[in-house]
Amino acid sequence: MSGQEAYVGLGQYPGKYRKLALRSWARIVVIFLIVLSLGYLGITLFHPTSKVALVVDPRLESKFCDIPHPGRPLIQYVLMIDAGSTGSRIHVYKFNYCKDHAMLEDEIFQQIKPGLSAFDDDATGAAHSLDGLMEAAMKGVPESLRACTPIAVKATAGLRMLGAEKSDRILEAISTRLAIEYPFKLIPKNAVEIMDGKDEGIYAWITVNYLLGSLGRPEHKTAATFDLGGGSTQIVFEPKFEVRDPAKAGPQLAPGEHRYEMMYGGQNYTLYQHSYLGFGLNEARKKIKLMIAQEASDSGRLSVEHPCFPAGFREEVALNDKKSLVTIKGVMKDPLTPASQEACYKEVRKILNKDAPCTVQPCSFNGVYQPALDKTFAEDPFYIFSYFYDRTYPLGVRDEFQLADVKALMDKVCKHDVALFASKEQQEAFGKENHYCMDLSFQYALLRDGVGMADDRVVRSTRKIKDAETGWCLGASLAVLDQNRYCKRSN
Repeated sequence: MSGQEAYVGLGQYPGKYRKLALRSWARIVVIFLIVLSLGYLGITLFHPTSKVALVVDPRLESKFCDIPHPGRPLIQYVLMIDAGSTGSRIHVYKFNYCKDHAMLEDEIFQQIKPGLSAFDDDATGAAHSLDGLMEAAMKGVPESLRACTPIAVKATAGLRMLGAEKSDRILEAISTRLAIEYPFKLIPKNAVEIMDGKDEGIYAWITVNYLLGSLGRPEHKTAATFDLGGGSTQIVFEPKFEVRDPAKAGPQLAPGEHRYEMMYGGQNYTLYQHSYLGFGLNEARKKIKLMIAQEASDSGRLSVEHPCFPAGFREEVALNDKKSLVTIKGVMKDPLTPASQEACYKEVRKILNKDAPCTVQPCSFNGVYQPALDKTFAEDPFYIFSYFYDRTYPLGVRDEFQLADVKALMDKVCKHDVALFASKEQQEAFGKENHYCMDLSFQYALLRDGVGMADDRVVRSTRKIKDAETGWCLGASLAVLDQNRYCKRSN
């Protein structure tokens, strides 16, 4: 047996121990390198000055700063649900506290139809109808901030018209479902309620002027707001009165519920506000149709052709006695004469009740006191939105225009001729809606004859300012943050 074979027979061979040693050293080196790499990676990931950062949820960060104002959280979310007469909408607002006050950074908006009032006796169904909106909230708010994110549901005029018993049951069902099924924090006071029309108007005013950056400035060049909803409409502005005698106080805003005082940014504001319940677009439609039907019935007719509506329109309207029905039809004759174009406007303006007694002068309409716009608010911006925007924008009226342009559009649509619109989009929008003539006649009457706006007054109508929705929701959310603190200093 050779020496080599002897080694093999013993399970050994020349160089075996040397190879074993090399393998052991190789393993040690590999393990050492792995440990070293993991240690370096750990230091890199967790060191605050590292260039290789952890993946951070952008919903927890601000685009404008990394360190919040002392005592404030960097990010604060607010959920505001607008339960309107035709549908419900949620605004998921993201605020930062890079300064000592909340600054809007982002917004998620989603809407559903129908509104809560459509559920009538079905309170549970009304509460469940908001689940789709709450899904948007769950996706929009990071999990770590949900427990300190306030939520409120503010219903407007449509729900109020159901009556106290039905509306209270719906509100209670919503409050219970939100508290049990979702992790958000109901605000401490009036979390789910029918909002007072006064608050609706004031919050809309705050929203617009906050977005315009006009609040907190000593010159007080604030914008007026006129919000046309479905059930009601609200006007708010800061009137300016001449001081006729420097030694005495000049004319002032008359006392009453229309007077609203607030402070923002160290400035005091005295505002005029009024909410016209029943003069939202949908309620105005009902009033106008009932008036047309009643006039026909009083003259012994059970049907009437009316220039407010196009050919092919037909609707049965019940009179106040709930027994008699009158059929309203669109015009079947040539409506192109100026008299027929004006006929709808002349009919519509009757519902404003301009002849109502005015106990405190001057009055707008329906006997309501209002400082004259031409004397107390002649120059500053005037924003009209909601249904004002929805009815004018699709037909080509853009962000800034004169009231006379609304009159011209009213005259155009009341000819009931789709061919008068040049673009396909405008023709499609006009063809889908039988109420354009009546709606624009009401809007023009509301602005011109109602609140006393001059035809040459420049107005602005928009859905958004600086990418944020106009309306009352942002103003209400700012008030929520002003009244309480929710998330802690560190996120």
